[in-house]
Amino acid sequence: MADYYEVLGIERTASEEEIKKAYRKMSRKYHPDIAGPEFEDKFKEVNNAYEVLSDPDKRRMYDSGVDPNNPNAGAGGFPGGFSGMGDMGDIFGQFFGGAFGGSQGPTPRTQPGRDALASTSIDLKTAVFGGTAHVKINTFGLCQQCGGSGAQNGSQPVTCPQCHGQGFVQKVVRTMLGQMMTSAPCERCEGHGTVIENPCPSCLGHGRVRTTRSVGVTIPAGISDNARLRLAGQGEVGEGGGTAGDLYIDVRVKPDKQFTRDGDDLHCWIQVPMSWAVLGHDIDIDTFDGTKTVTIPEGCQQEDTVTLKGLGVARMRQQGERGDLVAHIAVRVPTKLSEHERKLIEEFSDSHDGDASHVAQGSKPAAAGARKGGFFSKLKDALS
Repeated sequence: MADYYEVLGIERTASEEEIKKAYRKMSRKYHPDIAGPEFEDKFKEVNNAYEVLSDPDKRRMYDSGVDPNNPNAGAGGFPGGFSGMGDMGDIFGQFFGGAFGGSQGPTPRTQPGRDALASTSIDLKTAVFGGTAHVKINTFGLCQQCGGSGAQNGSQPVTCPQCHGQGFVQKVVRTMLGQMMTSAPCERCEGHGTVIENPCPSCLGHGRVRTTRSVGVTIPAGISDNARLRLAGQGEVGEGGGTAGDLYIDVRVKPDKQFTRDGDDLHCWIQVPMSWAVLGHDIDIDTFDGTKTVTIPEGCQQEDTVTLKGLGVARMRQQGERGDLVAHIAVRVPTKLSEHERKLIEEFSDSHDGDASHVAQGSKPAAAGARKGGFFSKLKDALS
């Protein structure tokens, strides 16, 4: 039998809140939908550990070396128990009472629910400004017919006639010291101490039913790709209508055709004709904030950028602040020229391109617009 404290990574003195926190952490880590199907057995082990350690009665039995799910098995194999000594736990239980399961109480019908995991995809604009997404999940929900009680028509569970509400019954077992008395969960009430005589036909006495529902998810402005959101109390409802676990939503941001994201900044690419790069020009582009004007500066070079302040992604930790929109300029060089255009370019080349040279890595050539007068002015006048 595994050491449940080690499975959850907690100390044996852990509080109920520490146990619950550790369970949520480990269940997310080993959930088959996240870690992969090969971790299904590990995920079950985590759930088994939590089922025992979150129940005070089961935890007391486990700490004393008795398997809460099979008290008749004795203490063999449990951490700190009487490994290899058969029913010695039951024998000592007769002398020392509840330390070995002789006075455990009934198991509550109401149990906390597990956490659930889902995912959703949003577009980049929703990531920029925030919004709402709707996620469908299939999990256990509260039975509406009985309100979670598990009983039909408002009836209440009655005391079990077999164990008289104790949740366990005494049994005689043979040991090396002779016949001894031990205790085991009552088969009639399954250890609850009460019996539902008229179970709800919808949930069959469990207080919960499998259901598919749509959950509205508030997407905060500035959310990143692969972020995870937590919705408290929106997960799986527990047995007996127990408190629901949490719902975790993995958010994926779909690629955008026009913009890419780098941190809180947005980037786009604008293709302009060579004459606009030489002379400068204004161009309107569509942004998430509507149509905005980008001013192409005179003498613009290939891969130069123009920054539009405050049109990027919302900064999650700085309310009201946004990143920038960075427009990258791509200069389109003409491939077909008329005779007049070719003569102008050749004349420009003769008078202007003689200073072409190798540029050292990391340096930047002077902008074409830096030159004034001479043929550059003629070309500007000719293209105007």
